[in-house]
Amino acid sequence: MADIESATAQKLLKAFMQFRKTGWHDKKISGHNPSQFKVLATIQQGANEKDYEMKVSEISQCLQVTPPTVTQIINNLEKDGLVERTVDPEDRRAVKIKLTPTGMEATAKARIRFTETFTGLIDYLGEEESEQLADLLTKVQHYFSELNR
Repeated sequence: MADIESATAQKLLKAFMQFRKTGWHDKKISGHNPSQFKVLATIQQGANEKDYEMKVSEISQCLQVTPPTVTQIINNLEKDGLVERTVDPEDRRAVKIKLTPTGMEATAKARIRFTETFTGLIDYLGEEESEQLADLLTKVQHYFSELNR
């Protein structure tokens, strides 16, 4: 087992701490926090793939979060005029969510900005190092997933 005092362990710890300090995961994407962007993108993807509105339960399954979490985000997006709720004509108890025209435009802009960020990283690192980074981050994710079992 590696020693926490080793140069490698210290370098890795420092890198994780510095990465966290950048706050990249908390930054807004075209004015939307990451959670809002994920919900908007999920609804857009559902509409593109199946040309239909989505239930909160479907969105929560896609994002692997609880329905109350999605409902709270939907409430905020609805206030901003980005999504709208409609009653399912086949099951009047069910409510479906869809993007408004403003929501479609905002999601498209946010998606472009999000994509630019990652293509910029690929340009910065180069294709080979970007592939290595993706592979290493996948391994890191698996490692931490196993720790939490």
